[in-house]
Amino acid sequence: MPADPAIRRGLAALAALFGPYTLAATAASGLGLFGLVHQNVFAAVVAAATAALTLAAFRLPALRGLAEALGPWGLAAFHLWRIPAALVFYAWGAQGLLPATFVALAATGDLIAGLLAALVLVLPRRRWIVTAFHLFGMADFLVAVGTGIALTLRAVPEMAAITALPVSLIPLVGVPLSGATHLAALAQLLAPPRRAPA
Repeated sequence: MPADPAIRRGLAALAALFGPYTLAATAASGLGLFGLVHQNVFAAVVAAATAALTLAAFRLPALRGLAEALGPWGLAAFHLWRIPAALVFYAWGAQGLLPATFVALAATGDLIAGLLAALVLVLPRRRWIVTAFHLFGMADFLVAVGTGIALTLRAVPEMAAITALPVSLIPLVGVPLSGATHLAALAQLLAPPRRAPA
């Protein structure tokens, strides 16, 4: 268990807020419920979860405290998950289960982002390095999500596979956490320096 009280409180708040959604979304995916509705419903769930978690990360003291306690480097470490996510996308794409365009953009971007996250953790702590990582990661996030939404709106048949387990956990759980952590890190990195009290 983390020793830092802010991290403990933040993780407890995250589990209480995001845990029930994660369980419900996983169950819905496992039961095939997303396959019974239009693909846009799945995209809307991902978008709503991302917006809600990002808002909570900035508005709820416990989650804001968690992000501040982890700092930009700790938040970068979370993005190591994008390496296995990329490998899953590549595997599904190789079987023709995902559109080639989506795999080329989302999987490749996630792989690079995950490898860069690993690099950030072993390089000397330089503000410009971690800032560049979070900017690249956020750009990749927007490209991947934008591509997924565009292909979903066009009703590309292969995109239906992304609603099935285990690959559905990437957009349902990974996407909201990735967006929120990048924005929380960038808010810390790009904020004007605090002035010491006179």
